[in-house]
Amino acid sequence: MQIAKVIGTTVATIKDVKLTGRKLLILRPTDEAGALHGKAYVAVDTLDAGIGDLVLTAHGSSGRMTDITAGSPVDAVIMAVIDHLEVGGKVTYRKE
Repeated sequence: MQIAKVIGTTVATIKDVKLTGRKLLILRPTDEAGALHGKAYVAVDTLDAGIGDLVLTAHGSSGRMTDITAGSPVDAVIMAVIDHLEVGGKVTYRKE
């Protein structure tokens, strides 16, 4: 699993039929405090996450293990929207 922040959306009218009706979001990895790092990537949203949300993602074959993504050409999926992060007894992120 990876922590990432939703930074945008992707619209693709021509795509694999198994992706029809799926929301595609642009994510950027974050550290445990929510600071952005790394390259942006696109993930299938299974939970109706929104821009600014911190999420947990699964990648590779694990990205195809949700009910929504099974059998789809997916290598990244949003599988949880984070309410808060606590590291070393200190809350480093809390959803507003």
